[in-house]
Parts: sequence; C-alpha cells; structure tokens
Amino acid sequence: MALALDALRHGWAVSVAGLVLLPAETGFAPGVTAPRMLISAARAVTLKLANQREAAVPEAPVLIRAAEPFDLETARAVADPALDLLYPMKGPFAAEPIADSEAARTAMELARLAGILPAFLVSPTIVDDAQALSAADLADWKDTRHLRIASRARLPVAACDDAEIIAFRALDDLREHVALIIGSQNGDRAPLVRLHSECLTGDILGSLKCDCGPQLDTALQAMAQEAAQGGWGVLLYLRQEGRGIGLINKLRAYRLQDLGYDTVDANNRLGLPTEARDFPVAARMLDLLGVTAIRLMTNNPAKVAALEQVGVSVLERVPHQLPANVHNARYLETKRDRTGHLL
Repeated sequence: MALALDALRHGWAVSVAGLVLLPAETGFAPGVTAPRMLISAARAVTLKLANQREAAVPEAPVLIRAAEPFDLETARAVADPALDLLYPMKGPFAAEPIADSEAARTAMELARLAGILPAFLVSPTIVDDAQALSAADLADWKDTRHLRIASRARLPVAACDDAEIIAFRALDDLREHVALIIGSQNGDRAPLVRLHSECLTGDILGSLKCDCGPQLDTALQAMAQEAAQGGWGVLLYLRQEGRGIGLINKLRAYRLQDLGYDTVDANNRLGLPTEARDFPVAARMLDLLGVTAIRLMTNNPAKVAALEQVGVSVLERVPHQLPANVHNARYLETKRDRTGHLL
C-alpha cells in the first residue's frame, strides 16, 4: 500500500484488480493517451453526468469515454475544477459499465489517501510496470489492528506541565498519530476526550477560516482544569488533514470557497467526500490506552455515533462551541446546516 500511494503521488500507474490506472493529476509521459477515464461520483455531478451513474449504486465512480482518447491535458481539465473556466466545454461523454465496481471504489480511495484528485486514465497506452494491489490489500492496510504504540514521553505543555505524549504508528503508514494525556490517568474516572484532526493552517498558522486552532487550545485548557480537579483528559491528534482529503486538496477547496462555494460543495466539486476521516483509528488509540468510556468534547453527533459503532462508550457529549469571526462565520453555518453540527 505504501508503494502504491507513493506511485500515485509520483505520477506512476497502479493496477487495481487488473485495472491499469494512471493518475490524471500527477501522471506524465509524452504522448500518453487512454480511451477511458474513471472519475468520482461527486465529480460526475459537477460535470452533469450524475444520470450516468449506476442506479443501484448512487455513489459509484463513473467510467467515461469521449469521441477521442483522453490525453493528460484533457484528463486534467476533466479532473480539476480550477480548470473549469479555462476548459468550459467538456464532452460529450458516454458512460460505460464498470466490470469491477469494487476496484473502481478502491481507486477513488487510493487517490484520496495519496492526496491527489480522484481521476484516472484507464488502460493508458504508455505505462511502465504498474504497482499491483487489490481491495483486500486496502482493507488490510486500513485495519486498525496494525496500529501500535511506538513511543511515549513526558511533555510539559503550556496548558499543563503534567502531560505525556504517546505516538502511534502502523508499519505501512507514514501518518503518525499522537495522544496527549493531561493529568494522571485514572481508570475509575472517564476522561475528557477531544478528537482533533490535524489542521496545519489553523493549528500552526492561526488561520481564521476555521475554528480548529481555538478549539485545540480551549480543549487543552479544559483538560487542564479537569486534571486540577482530580480528573484527566486525552487529546487524540489525528493525522487527517482537511477532514481526510489532505492539505493540498484542502487548499484547492479554499480556492473554490473564495469563488462562493461552501465547504461541502467545494469538496464535492473536487470529486471528494465531505467527510473522510477514519474514526476507528481513534477508537484503536483509546483501546491501546486502556480507555473504554469517555466524555467527548464535540459539537458533532456523527462523531459520537461513529465512535460508539466501533465500541467506544460515550458517556457524555460535552459541547465545544467558540465564537465565530467574520472569516469563519459561513464555515460554521455550513457545519450547522449541512453536516449536522449542534451550533
């Protein structure tokens, strides 16, 4: 899996269940063409191809053919919404049956994990040996049983000088998640827990487009107060930038937001899901810490449900709302109105 993701980022082809795929965004080679393209269901909606999806599988990727084979320039125009104005006339396209829909969905997931646009040339004319894998390989890679505690150390932080950092790693995954335990672990008392997905722009650069940085700081302060009263807290810092779509795709979504799209529509126009975070990873981290019941700091009921589905007992949802600013007001409204956050 690591080799396959690296191949996609470098523009090399992969073979999924015998389906040879060259990433439209990063692919290269002079003169390369392909008779068909594979695009995501969300991107198909943008390109007015929603009626060509498989009726029985509404979220299925779409396999398209044009009058002429796709070259890389044409493929990128189909894949990248930033090029929509430069290439307004696309198609006409005809959809073809997908022989292996599981392989097609695996391809879309690989693109997301690699942080590239979810679009591929199918059976390109020029291709080196393609890295081969299957849906089973992807499922095994995502199996949280592979996650282990790699290291731990005392880490005084601004909110509390009695803290410990614990790093988690799976051998075939370059993402290293961490937990920060505030106060002394107390098995008799459910900890105050915050699942915080990585946000470089908000956590490090102080972006005002989201509420991630203030949420992180406020969560640590609340855990410090909990520790001062004999309790404890756990911050799970998950390496899932942009709700799982990656940093570069998140910045692409920001550009679309500047054009007037909200966060949901921006992601979908890129062909990416609104929510792609892997909450079973958080459940596995809690399990390795010996935590089975928590009080969860969140405004998102779906996060509570996702954890409970994988065996975590959420005893209490602790609201975690902060004031809006002029830059993130619409972002918070979208969370409330379109993704069910209690704001």
